[in-house]
Amino acid sequence: MKKKFTSLLIILIAIHGAHAQFYKTVLPSEAFSSPLSVIVQDFKKNFSSIQGDQLSSGADVEVYQSKVIIPGSLHCSIFRFHSLLDTTASWQATMYDGDSYEEAMKIYKNTVRQLTRTKMKWIDSRVVSFTGQLETPHENAGFAVTTLKLNIADKAYSIFIAEIDLTNTYSGWEVHLNLNNKKSDTDE
Repeated sequence: MKKKFTSLLIILIAIHGAHAQFYKTVLPSEAFSSPLSVIVQDFKKNFSSIQGDQLSSGADVEVYQSKVIIPGSLHCSIFRFHSLLDTTASWQATMYDGDSYEEAMKIYKNTVRQLTRTKMKWIDSRVVSFTGQLETPHENAGFAVTTLKLNIADKAYSIFIAEIDLTNTYSGWEVHLNLNNKKSDTDE
């Protein structure tokens, strides 16, 4: 009887460990979801709490370094546009910049997957996440954009989106993650 119990206990521990490993491979890591949550929640403050040093300035836009970065990104920036219609800022991470379509596609899909699987604990302890479908790109099209919405009933986030774009540039491919407001044609 003792051998059966010991065997059963070993099997249960192995199954539990396998489930834990399975969820680690399926769900984004805390290293990804924690900074994403900080960035998304700081949108309500127009990204002012995470704004770092100014990188450049032009007639239409000022670009700042983001103090919070997403793991795997090459750099993260905050864009402040000079517009009378919309004074919100935009947060952007460059996830890939290179000449491999296959690598760009892999990072594009992985970024969408991480965003849709991340569960963020909100200020009121609710769990929120991004929802939407992957826009499958075609290499000869030169670009693709997947748009995800945050599933929260907060007026400040009513037109807040995450856009993951894959773009063919003259020198290769780029993948960006953009967090910002997006007014549709029906909002105007």
